[in-house]
Amino acid sequence: MDLFQKCRDFTAARELMEAGFYPYFRPIESAQDTEVYIKGKKYLMLGSNSYLGLTNDERVKKAAIEAVEQYGTGCAGSRFLNGTLKIHQELEEKLAEFLNKEAVLLYSTGFLVNQGVISTLVGKNDVVITDSLDHASIIDGARLSFGKFFRFNHNDMEDLEKRLKAAGDSGKLIVVDGIFSMEGDITKLPEIVELAKKYDAKVMVDDAHAVGVLGDSGRGTASHYNLVDEVDLIMGTFSKSFASLGGYIAGDEDVIHFLKHHSRALIFVASPPPAAVGAALKALEIMQSEPERIEKLWYNTNKMLKGFKELGYNVGIAETPIIPLVIGDDMVCFKFWRALSDAGIFVNPVVHPAVPHGRSLIRTSYMATHTEEQLDYVLGVFEKIGKELGVI
Repeated sequence: MDLFQKCRDFTAARELMEAGFYPYFRPIESAQDTEVYIKGKKYLMLGSNSYLGLTNDERVKKAAIEAVEQYGTGCAGSRFLNGTLKIHQELEEKLAEFLNKEAVLLYSTGFLVNQGVISTLVGKNDVVITDSLDHASIIDGARLSFGKFFRFNHNDMEDLEKRLKAAGDSGKLIVVDGIFSMEGDITKLPEIVELAKKYDAKVMVDDAHAVGVLGDSGRGTASHYNLVDEVDLIMGTFSKSFASLGGYIAGDEDVIHFLKHHSRALIFVASPPPAAVGAALKALEIMQSEPERIEKLWYNTNKMLKGFKELGYNVGIAETPIIPLVIGDDMVCFKFWRALSDAGIFVNPVVHPAVPHGRSLIRTSYMATHTEEQLDYVLGVFEKIGKELGVI
């Protein structure tokens, strides 16, 4: 058996490339902003997770440059050994205060947070229970653990209770996305917390898409529901609202202390570079001092939700700045993407296996910095193309 035969047998992507419908790995030549350039052509960006529009903010860029000037370009080691800088500890302290948790631990990416925290905390006598639409990093963390792994139907509390009952007297960790990255809906955290108390389980919320979007000053899902004290662990990334790269876990000090000394995804991974940490620090400061950004983000979100629904689009259960437009057929979805691209709009087409067969979608997402004029243009283009392709 040739190990690489599966690689040669994989032809789907090349077929799309040859047909002119390949939408991935597009090299952007400018900053991640409301407008970007690809091969010299300007596109209106509807495919970014920079919800507060800070990735090209001069203050954030300056903070990154200043961090490089003071600390250099890298740490040349892991957090555990030589890679912890004063700036790492400063961000951890400020995040802990912001999130109203005892302690925070920085990781090099958000993916590594979920992978490292879940696999470390869930032992052979424990159970991890996840939502069926949780992010891939949560699934990988669960698979890497030595515990049992259960999944419940999306936001289905009856199904969650069945899994909790099946877990018996084991140690139990429920892990859910705060905002689900494809559907754009919010987890039913109050019901989850109630069930967790009933069955003596711990709760971890992945707030990658929720910090900067939900809650008081963008503090996330637990703040949105006034359940900060009832949520045991809050995870987040710096690659979205924080306009940088990296991730963190917030919780009780003894849990964070344990992770610092046992999490392989922390101990054996190079430390977050100074530029990324400096940028995240400044983004956190701006998030707290400029609440009008979150207000504008929600104005834009509500405008687009209303606009798409009035046009006749199926937006599913979306209720956040992530607004998917359900297309259905994969090839129609790619044709829709191509027509939008020709009109100068950057979106992300999502097809099987990322979504079920027959539920391909165009994933759009919005920033606080999108203008009224830009959003009106988007609705006009979507109306035209949607009618031409028979989607609306």
